[in-house]
Amino acid sequence: MDRLVSLHSSVFGAIERFGDGLLPLLSRLIFAGVLLVYFWKSALTKVGDGFFGLVSPSVGAYAQIFPKQLEAVGYDSSQLSVFHWAVVVAGTWAEFILPLLIVVGLFTRLASLGMIGFVVVQSLTDLYGHGGIEHVETLGAWFDGAPDSVIMDQRAFWMLLLLTLVIKGAGVVSVDKVLQMRHVGQAAHA
Repeated sequence: MDRLVSLHSSVFGAIERFGDGLLPLLSRLIFAGVLLVYFWKSALTKVGDGFFGLVSPSVGAYAQIFPKQLEAVGYDSSQLSVFHWAVVVAGTWAEFILPLLIVVGLFTRLASLGMIGFVVVQSLTDLYGHGGIEHVETLGAWFDGAPDSVIMDQRAFWMLLLLTLVIKGAGVVSVDKVLQMRHVGQAAHA
């Protein structure tokens, strides 16, 4: 029995050490393959026309983020406050910048925390702003045997991926790692 435990410990100990750098890298690659384009396409629907489109969001941006408020003002976004504009602009920029930071591995933990916050707000908007709470199939339920609900099931996987990056960092192939090695090298010479 001791031999079996020893074999198990040595094999899985090596895998665990190897996985410490690999798991975050794989998480970032999966994020890039599954969510990067999703968030960028979503952000593009919010950008207004012309050169200043990044600071002058489309009406669709307000409809996505503040659906009930936009409806209340007859879909005239100019009737909304500076607060609404700031949230929409910040959300649009976040959909471009945070996924990019995660994919290249720069400020990965902070970017992942930001994306967690973004997904929470997105989910609450889907549930309460767009009436998703009224549609049980959209919300879904855990342990129901149906793994395809858009909110509970799908976004739980997103959160797990992002939490892995918050906890483990960017991994071995990342800008964060290069900056960390550079900082250690400078500290050694000081």
